[in-house]
Amino acid sequence: MADETTADGSGDNRNAVQDQGINIHTQYIKDLSVENPNSPAIFMEMEEGPEVTVNLDVEAERLQDRVYEVAINANIGAKVNDKTAFQVELKYAGLISLDDQVDDQKRDNLVLIETPRYLFPFARDIISKASRDAGYPPLLINPVDFAKLYEQQKARQTASQEQQ
Repeated sequence: MADETTADGSGDNRNAVQDQGINIHTQYIKDLSVENPNSPAIFMEMEEGPEVTVNLDVEAERLQDRVYEVAINANIGAKVNDKTAFQVELKYAGLISLDDQVDDQKRDNLVLIETPRYLFPFARDIISKASRDAGYPPLLINPVDFAKLYEQQKARQTASQEQQ
């Protein structure tokens, strides 16, 4: 069976997301910064790939009733011999709406887990191309467990509220 691809190249993924009660209206780069502060000298010092750290976060803002902007914030740092090789900061967002039948219990799951899961491959591709275009090997970020990330964020918020 052949894969059907829509005009925007998203294939059937968009339909699968709609079946869950999410309508993705658009997705976009909200902010992108690539820094390569120690080039070209760093390239002569590199004997192997840089040491990379990846920090990801998800945020959502309610814009209207059932309409949200959901963003993946990625901060990637790479070092060679304790010198910054490159830094990529990306805020990749999607404008979504939820179907009327989505209740409040399911809302957080759809907004903070399922939507980022859909957006992530696009953000990952942008980061990969940015590292490649900065002169380094393409950085392929491992898949992210957004349910686990959501639980960690919730636990931090609860701990922070209890300390106050």
